[in-house]
Amino acid sequence: MAQSGAGERLVEVTGLRVQFASESGPIRAVDGVDLTIPAGRTVALVGESGCGKSVTALSLCRLNPEPPARYAGGAILYRGSDILAMDRKRLAGVRGGEIAYIFQDPGASLNPVFRVGAQIAEAVHLHQPDLDADAEAIRLMGLVGLPDPARRARAYPHELSGGMQQRAMIAMALGCRPRLLVADEPTTALDVTIQAQILELLAGLQAEFEMAVLLITHNLGLVADVSHAIYVMYAGRIVEAGPTERVLLEPAHPYTRALLAAVPRLEGGRERRAGIPGTVPHPARLPPGCRYHPRCPKAESLCRDREPDLTRAGEGHEVRCHFWK
Repeated sequence: MAQSGAGERLVEVTGLRVQFASESGPIRAVDGVDLTIPAGRTVALVGESGCGKSVTALSLCRLNPEPPARYAGGAILYRGSDILAMDRKRLAGVRGGEIAYIFQDPGASLNPVFRVGAQIAEAVHLHQPDLDADAEAIRLMGLVGLPDPARRARAYPHELSGGMQQRAMIAMALGCRPRLLVADEPTTALDVTIQAQILELLAGLQAEFEMAVLLITHNLGLVADVSHAIYVMYAGRIVEAGPTERVLLEPAHPYTRALLAAVPRLEGGRERRAGIPGTVPHPARLPPGCRYHPRCPKAESLCRDREPDLTRAGEGHEVRCHFWK
């Protein structure tokens, strides 16, 4: 699989398969995913809703509830140890303490009946018991750019704006001192200006704390300035992977090109951006051959008959397409 940059392989996912039970049989939400996250780097996992991004992200700490989920194959190596083979005690230490998450709706993640500072302090106390948890919570709130952090610490979640709530969630994650921060659509519910601020904050914190970041998004336009590598996901598979600059400047897969064409731009007047016809197929009803062929304007009979393998398209750059050239 394409490497996402130099350095220690903090997380290495190989052949991951996650299925969900249903009356009609197993639903293949993630179907043979390979993914590498080097220490201290930011990796973007990009694709439309329903392609399997969040299931992949939750699998890194085995957070998909079992059942209905079943880890049907593959391995998730965290610093050489397989997450899928860990006992509950070791897994509990990884969750939060070494791999932390922030999600797209901070208002739903924060407990509405507890003050924000107390919730951050709880995370600090669990994972850094030698610190003054309340003081560290206030320090972290200031670090992530919350104004007057001592006063904000006494506020309830509903008293903060969406952007402030997301900053509080980032502070809570930092209180665990993670080696990897998984940011699952962290800017979706925010306006464009706040989106840029949150991404800039994540990039600064990633460099300062030397932690790895897995940034999950449906918008390729968000990742250009913050990620070192991009993995493009479609219908449970990685269809393109490589260094960010190369994937953005020389996209090899038709789906990657379609995602880039859909990104709004300032130039171009009132011309509408190109959309992608159709929808991501349901994982219980995957088409034969290339899974993108029903939506691909350049599909040929071979695309309907046989699924392509990942092919080398350049240095560290791979693509799953018969006709990528």
